[in-house]
Amino acid sequence: MYFHSTRFSNYEAWLSDPTHIGPSAQIWRTSGITSELQLYCTAIGALVFAALMLFAGWFHYHKAAPKLAWFQDVESMFNHHLAGLLRLGSLSWAGHQVHVSLPINQFLNAGVDPKEIPLPQEFILNRDILAQLYPSFVEGATLFFYLELVKICEISYFSWRIRSSD
Repeated sequence: MYFHSTRFSNYEAWLSDPTHIGPSAQIWRTSGITSELQLYCTAIGALVFAALMLFAGWFHYHKAAPKLAWFQDVESMFNHHLAGLLRLGSLSWAGHQVHVSLPINQFLNAGVDPKEIPLPQEFILNRDILAQLYPSFVEGATLFFYLELVKICEISYFSWRIRSSD
């Protein structure tokens, strides 16, 4: 899917002028992808990760196979695999949305040229860029521990709806 969009879509042209160029299934903006190179790197990364998981599955069940009693206890086997898939997957996707997608979409909504937007890793490594977009981001995770919902709402993707209804 990533590779097909890299080679056969008009994503960069649509991103620079979305009112005059028709989209061809452009879902990548919500992930914070702003160029075909990023799509291509994502496709290669997904291919490498799929091969790694295929090898890990083979190793896990053939070379370092667990005991037969482990397979008879369905609950432990089920929890073992879903813990990594659901917990870590959800946590990493939420981190990606907050630290990469929201800032890039903030720039795109402001009308900044996609080629002028910093690379995604710069949002993760440089907190000052995020602090310019979301001033309460400097305080870190303490906002969640003290439940300061007004400041948390500033980071929320749907905060424009809340502010526009006032």
